[in-house]
Amino acid sequence: MGARRHKSIAVTVAMALAAMAGTARAQNADTPPAPAQAPQPAPAAPEPTRLEEIVVTGIRASNERSLLKKRDADSVMEVITADDIGKLPDKNVADAVQRVPGVNTMSGSGGEGGFSENDRVSIRGTNPSLTQTTINGHMVSSGDWYIGDQTNTVGRSVSFTLLPSEIVSSVEVQKSSQADYIEGGTAGNVNIVTRSPLDFKKPWTFEATAQALYADLPRRTDPQVNALVNWKNDANNLGALVQLFSESRHERRDGQELFLLGEGQITQAAEPAIVAAHPDLNNVVFPAQIGSAAFTQQSRREGGLFDVQYKASSELSLDFNGFYSHFNGTNFDTNFMASPTNEIDADISPTSYQVVNGTLVSATFPNENFYSTGGYQNGGAFPGIRDSIYRPNAGSSSAYADFDSTYKPSDALLVTTKVGFTEGIGITPHDWGYEAYLINSPLVYQMNGTASPANVSFPGVNTQNFNDPNHVINGGSWSDSVKVTDSETYGQADALLTLDNGNLESVKFGARYAFHKRTDFGQNYGCSTDPNNNCYLEPGVVLPKPAWNGSVSPGNFGTGIGAGPNFLSHFWVMNVYSIAAWETAYNSVPTGPNYQGNFVIEEKDAAAYAMANLTGPRWRGNVGLRLVDTSQFSSSYNTNNANQFVYSPVTHDYFYPLPSANLKVDVTHDLVARFAAAETMSRADYSALSPAVILNNIDFTGTGGNSSLKPIRSINYDADLEWYYARESLLSFGVFTMNMPSYVTYGYNTRNLLDTTTNTFAPFVVTSPYNVGAGNKGYELAWQQPLGWGFGAQANYTYADGHSDNNTALVGNSKSTWNAVAYFENSTFSARLAYTYRSSFLVGLANVTSQYAAPLGTLAASLNVNITNELALTFDGLNLNNPIIKYYSNAQEPQAFYSNGRQYFLGFRLKM
Repeated sequence: MGARRHKSIAVTVAMALAAMAGTARAQNADTPPAPAQAPQPAPAAPEPTRLEEIVVTGIRASNERSLLKKRDADSVMEVITADDIGKLPDKNVADAVQRVPGVNTMSGSGGEGGFSENDRVSIRGTNPSLTQTTINGHMVSSGDWYIGDQTNTVGRSVSFTLLPSEIVSSVEVQKSSQADYIEGGTAGNVNIVTRSPLDFKKPWTFEATAQALYADLPRRTDPQVNALVNWKNDANNLGALVQLFSESRHERRDGQELFLLGEGQITQAAEPAIVAAHPDLNNVVFPAQIGSAAFTQQSRREGGLFDVQYKASSELSLDFNGFYSHFNGTNFDTNFMASPTNEIDADISPTSYQVVNGTLVSATFPNENFYSTGGYQNGGAFPGIRDSIYRPNAGSSSAYADFDSTYKPSDALLVTTKVGFTEGIGITPHDWGYEAYLINSPLVYQMNGTASPANVSFPGVNTQNFNDPNHVINGGSWSDSVKVTDSETYGQADALLTLDNGNLESVKFGARYAFHKRTDFGQNYGCSTDPNNNCYLEPGVVLPKPAWNGSVSPGNFGTGIGAGPNFLSHFWVMNVYSIAAWETAYNSVPTGPNYQGNFVIEEKDAAAYAMANLTGPRWRGNVGLRLVDTSQFSSSYNTNNANQFVYSPVTHDYFYPLPSANLKVDVTHDLVARFAAAETMSRADYSALSPAVILNNIDFTGTGGNSSLKPIRSINYDADLEWYYARESLLSFGVFTMNMPSYVTYGYNTRNLLDTTTNTFAPFVVTSPYNVGAGNKGYELAWQQPLGWGFGAQANYTYADGHSDNNTALVGNSKSTWNAVAYFENSTFSARLAYTYRSSFLVGLANVTSQYAAPLGTLAASLNVNITNELALTFDGLNLNNPIIKYYSNAQEPQAFYSNGRQYFLGFRLKM
């Protein structure tokens, strides 16, 4: 099978070379045999936009530079220049690249929910893990601030939360592969190019941007500051650049979350009283919990970039650059959950209900609870559960130090080297969770499908009073910490030898070696009063409740998600410092490492390649082969037949040849055709490679890894037609296909694992990854042009149809994505309005349930007024349509509704 795949690529490459040679022979045959007249030179590739003398600046200038880079590229590529990013309403690189065809972004992984800022980038409706992100052509590691991303399988994708758009000179979205690209991007690569000191025009340059961010949901204003200083000497051979940024933010997310919908089921064996009273409820599924979820975050992103560039001579150039970005967020995640599963597990029959398609979509449960206020008594149920989770100083960081050299020993040979180190960290120093239980109350709920949030009420109960002893009792708590470190040390050398031998313009070859290490270390904490139950209260165990200062939910909670009048929007809110004090007093005894979740992954990656650059009249291209060897070591703790933790090291070695070919043909004066074929690969997610598991002790589910996963390989074909019919104008159409014989999907198994709440082993349903075949194909359509009188427009559409061989959806696969941008610009004023839409797609897993995102469109705008040549007023608006982010299961059952509000940025930009 593998041989046939390599053969198919080889056949494509051979056909491309034959076509090139045929073109050259045909043109030679047309040449007159005798010099009866002066021979006509072969026509050169046209560059009409460069011959015009009209000078444009601002938005139009950046569009023109982007098109020139795209047209000159040998591969299929999209380009964004710095002016695009600087004048788009985009606050990180992910927001910017989502405007180009074939690119998707998401703001949250499975189970995390969506936020106001994009965090992950994918190409052509694929998993973000299949898109490789580099900076200046080298790897960059990043951490994650959200604890679920730190421990679960979010993959090798870079967190763009750590990458402010101000650091960028240009972004290259490389859709087709070349032998000299670092392996890792099955779907493509995003290469971020930072600014270099010697590229500036003046000896001294100072740039600064200062804005005030107002977020309308938390109703808070925060500063955003970015500054750059660049110097270069008069000889233009030595320069230094320093850039600093500090951006604060208040985030508030209102939501409703529906847990484990469809996984709870009423049965004769488990609920005999309910089935006896209502036989039609036998085998009916129900929502386990329906919660009013309130998330708040106070964060700061700060860091900087430096670059020192030295041209020692015309033959030798050296560059030392580095980057550091740190995101720190204090997160408070609360949820007031109606719990039908507690009523049904207690065999309490609903007094009224409705069943639709086998689901209990509405029910009224009576008050049959009989708890005393002095502690737990046997009997009854908890109709409501109040979760409060405090994670202070949860953070992430990304850093690198890189040293580059360029040496030209002769006119024909150019040698470049890169050596460096990169590290990303994600840390949650304290994950403090506290629960209170609602007692002695009826429960009423009514689901409304995916159209709007469910209605929930507890008749006769004041849900805004935590100190009510008749309805609220202490529940329990948990506490742990997590730190994930991702690092890579790399070195590479490349050589370009110019030959100018007929159609063979040059050859390029090189080698790269990297050592990559990923560690996930978590610490558990136990109850200082009763370590046997981890502070979950049992009969005879009574602890005082945390102090409550009377705080309640905001008066407008839930209005942004389209909640109705019976939506549970008014409830008590714990003070975060009270939770920390309570946890410190009763649940702060270290009980040892989280053996089930901790792991270490080490990789030794070696690669070598050779590539020929070919050219002829009206065409050029390349053909090459990259050889990749991966030595992989993973280790974690697992349980044996005696329910003991044992050290479990696993080693694997993989070797793959990756052929590639690209061909660009200038069909006419304005028309460019491109063809590409390549075999690509991405190594499996780090956490997916470890047998470690992350458990949910409430519903006895978990997610685990598979150390035997193979890399995700793909055979990719591209064909594009680009019409540059006027200056700054483009109409293009392209098709693509991906055949992935070793895609990664997920299955279920039951394993005996440790329940840390009782310190005993119990059966858990664990979701684990495995390899399966998959495919993805589609097309892209793009158009842009100035319209006159300062106006212009851009639009693009991408269709991607992906599925696995067992007919399951691919993570990140939106069938339809489109962008529409309109702008106006003159010497004083510029404005841009941008709308981005993507259809529904599989986000990932929420616990063990597949989670899909509903279609979503977002509106953004920017305004700039030039006061002087050096000073401009700026205004940016994000999420102006206040979109509702909706999630659902594969049965169209609702899982979550979120609203993050709108964000407005007002300030100035100074350049001297």
